[in-house]
Amino acid sequence: MKRLDRALRNWRIRKALPHLAKADWLLDVGCGDGELLRQLGRNGVGIDPRLTKPADLPGVQFVCGNFPDDLPAAEPFDAITLLAVLEHVPEIDKPTWALACHRLLAADGCVVLTVPSPRVDAILAVLRFFRLVEGMALEEHHGFDPGEVTPLFESTGFRLVAHETFQLGLNNLFVFTKNV
Repeated sequence: MKRLDRALRNWRIRKALPHLAKADWLLDVGCGDGELLRQLGRNGVGIDPRLTKPADLPGVQFVCGNFPDDLPAAEPFDAITLLAVLEHVPEIDKPTWALACHRLLAADGCVVLTVPSPRVDAILAVLRFFRLVEGMALEEHHGFDPGEVTPLFESTGFRLVAHETFQLGLNNLFVFTKNV
């Protein structure tokens, strides 16, 4: 991971952390190297099909696999994070993912996710050309539009509690809770 990739990842994590303060049991979908779980310092599960060797963290289980199919059975999670993940999910699978989040989340839990603005793909392509970033799997963005996030999660029983842009408007943070 290049320095700029790491800086962008850490910025996403900093935006998510305040919304995870009450989460004792976390599911980090697309956990990468486990940095969010390391910084949060809580128990949880990190799942990623491209899992890089994470640090050994007490109370954290890392799974090299696909969400939700390869997720081991667990108690409901207090929070589920999908930081820079949903844009990589094929359109046909997004409803399944949102339903899985609803099923796996505790009644008073939250889903925290980030997705880029459509303008990011062109910027990242230039940064990748100059080898300033590793590319972040741009080919998997599937023409993603952040406007799809709220209807997707609301259709599966969630309520939007926060939405804000950051990184000069190039990234979006969403926080959802279950409708009770």
